[in-house]
Amino acid sequence: MSSPITLMVQGTTSDAGKSTLVAGLARCLRRRGLRVAPFKPQNMALNSAVTADGGEIGRAQALQALAAGVAPHTDFNPVLLKPSTDIGAQVVIHGHAVASLSAKDYHAYKPTAMAAVMQSWDRLCSAYGAVLVEGAGSPAEINLRDRDIANMGFAEAADVPVVLVADIDRGGVFAHLVGTLELLSPSEQARVKGFVINRFRGDLGLLQSGLDWLEARTGRPVFGVLPYLHGLFLDAEDALADSAADVRAGEAALRVIAPVYSRISNHTDLDPLRLHPQVDFRWIGPGQAIPPADLIVLPGSKSVQADLAWLRAQGWEAAIRRHLRYGGKLIGICGGFQMLGRELADPLGLEGAPGAMAGLGLLEVDTVLEQHKQLRNLRGRLANLSRHDGSDAEHGLGADVTGYEIHMGVTSGPALARPALWLAQDGDGDAPTRPDGAISADGQLLGTYVHGLFDAPAALSALLAWAGLDAQALEGAGAVDLAARREADLDRLADAIEAHVDLAALFAPDRI
Repeated sequence: MSSPITLMVQGTTSDAGKSTLVAGLARCLRRRGLRVAPFKPQNMALNSAVTADGGEIGRAQALQALAAGVAPHTDFNPVLLKPSTDIGAQVVIHGHAVASLSAKDYHAYKPTAMAAVMQSWDRLCSAYGAVLVEGAGSPAEINLRDRDIANMGFAEAADVPVVLVADIDRGGVFAHLVGTLELLSPSEQARVKGFVINRFRGDLGLLQSGLDWLEARTGRPVFGVLPYLHGLFLDAEDALADSAADVRAGEAALRVIAPVYSRISNHTDLDPLRLHPQVDFRWIGPGQAIPPADLIVLPGSKSVQADLAWLRAQGWEAAIRRHLRYGGKLIGICGGFQMLGRELADPLGLEGAPGAMAGLGLLEVDTVLEQHKQLRNLRGRLANLSRHDGSDAEHGLGADVTGYEIHMGVTSGPALARPALWLAQDGDGDAPTRPDGAISADGQLLGTYVHGLFDAPAALSALLAWAGLDAQALEGAGAVDLAARREADLDRLADAIEAHVDLAALFAPDRI
């Protein structure tokens, strides 16, 4: 097999557009008939996805795989760091957690991590016609240059050409590009083919003199200037969406809030709520007042005990109890489900110091963290949300659900006799017979381990109806189909790249 087309997208800053550009380029190359693999050597993120081979990778690489039309695989993100404290993280290698290390200890571990990176790289290069690589942060972070495996350290080891992307909407785009280039070593500078400028608004003619200066100053071309694509929806790698943009006060019929705790994970679970035209969704950060709502959602957490302590310090426990007294509904997903129980135990110290703490005591369950992490792609059905006595054991009474499990907790207790969902055991043909989660006896609380709970349109409608959105509002809103929206926006992104980026020059000397 001939050598694949390879290109690495590095950014001048975090959130410059690396993930987006790789996803869009993957869709463009797929349109040309190439089998494309996305690749991120090292990712630090708490939003993750379960792969077809039963591992865990960053959610951005799962999105890029979707853009490329291939099943997510652990080789697409061989090293995933999931921060558990400000100075430590769980280290996931080839999809599976191998250690929890401090930043200092991880630095010493990097040669081992780099070996895993190169193993995945070699496998992808032998199996795909193109491999598109995403860097992390900025290659000009001087303190991180030693033993780097995320940016130029990888590019040099794998001999991959690089394009730098910068976000002009932040301001200072020329300083970002020239400064980043200047801080690279001579061999790294020679590896940079040119630039892409992202998120431009306005008259391109007014920018042209700056582009001419940049090309003359650096001796490298600007391959394209991508416009600001308003309303583009793609799964976030880690950062939360701007909550101010989500508010639909005065228009929406259902008010939904969720806390932004310190180690929030897989917050993309709540994207369908943000997108729903009849939902006024708000993230509530530290120090913000907790407003009245119809539904509170407690999302996942990488450090459940620490985040529960944060909730209490922020006044959420009292607010939740008041919310329930007035008839509000509450959903806990994964770590949020664990918080609803009577006790959280971490005897091995997997997410912090060994020990146990009292949960919110709203569901009669207890959770113990165990070494083995549960990683599954799932499908099943919601329980009948109008009944709370566990009598829907025939499992045919609720909307279809698709999602995934990523957790280390094992939960037990009498509340599980009223499951929230029924899941297929294994295989696409199996009927849903495995219970998951719990619904409280009064029908106000629902807890589950299923990430992606709201993704399927029918499940989203059923859960919103349970939370209080009336049938007329639901009917008037129409279905919110997250998968269809994601596909449409990937095509929209690829269309913009086709129109505004010189792909032939970007990938030269390869013919695409």
